[in-house]
Amino acid sequence: MVVRSRSGDPKLNRMPEYTDAYGVAIVYDIHPAKTTPRAVVQLLHGVGEHAGRYSSLVEALATDGYSVYADDHRGHGRTGMGQHGGDRAKLGRLGPGGLPAAVAALWQFTQLIRTANPDLPLVLLGHSWGSFLAQMLVNEHPKAYDALVLSGSALRIPGSLNSGDLNAKWKQADAMGTEWLSSDLEVGKAFVDDPLTTMTPLAKLFGPIDTARIIGRPRKNLGRDIPALLMVGRDDPVGGPRSVHKLADAYRSRSGLTDVTTLVYPGARHEIFNETVQEDVRGDLLAWLDERFPARD
Repeated sequence: MVVRSRSGDPKLNRMPEYTDAYGVAIVYDIHPAKTTPRAVVQLLHGVGEHAGRYSSLVEALATDGYSVYADDHRGHGRTGMGQHGGDRAKLGRLGPGGLPAAVAALWQFTQLIRTANPDLPLVLLGHSWGSFLAQMLVNEHPKAYDALVLSGSALRIPGSLNSGDLNAKWKQADAMGTEWLSSDLEVGKAFVDDPLTTMTPLAKLFGPIDTARIIGRPRKNLGRDIPALLMVGRDDPVGGPRSVHKLADAYRSRSGLTDVTTLVYPGARHEIFNETVQEDVRGDLLAWLDERFPARD
């Protein structure tokens, strides 16, 4: 695995990257803890977006003693712009190897993080599609992670995962198409205006084969009892509370996890970390993490 900085100077590590098995350069950021680090968080963003949209969450985590590693997944953000020769119209397309290659690249990233932080616990935090990728990674490599946090997630089976128009509830003549993201409409506007995002639906970006590969359940008898936190807005159209409660039950009954917490936020939509209640959401996350990863002297 090759790790380098786009600057060419290893001391200027603003945009480090590593190369996956298909030769795709994956761009990532490292946000060191601002106090003695108590754990590391690997942050997985959603489809059509990039890691830069999580700055407030990253700041809160770093301030509380968590180092954060966040990549722009295959086809997405800065990685996607490099992968697709600067063609913004292709953002979100995963490229050769499809979804399995995207998961494999994230596993590479996990190994990179573990090598750099051998003595710290590793928390896997995924939002939306990133939460599905996180579920897949935990299924395949349960011993690699010390906690799992899922935001805007769902049980990945038909009937529990919305494959239709996510903005249907907010259809009106002047709708931007992003109202489903947050009740703060400035969030949706910023998404539309962001040069590193795409509004193309997942199914169109990935195609039928990779879309079908998203379907799955928590692994039976995971073999490791890691704590899990599932956070969801009550008005989230992707899965919503009902689906997330089913996912929590599956982690208990199928995977054998004993420390599973579900938090539902009334009035919140899909991006709870960008919602009007985002301070409460961040506070709940930090409280949950701090209870399981005490500060180090």
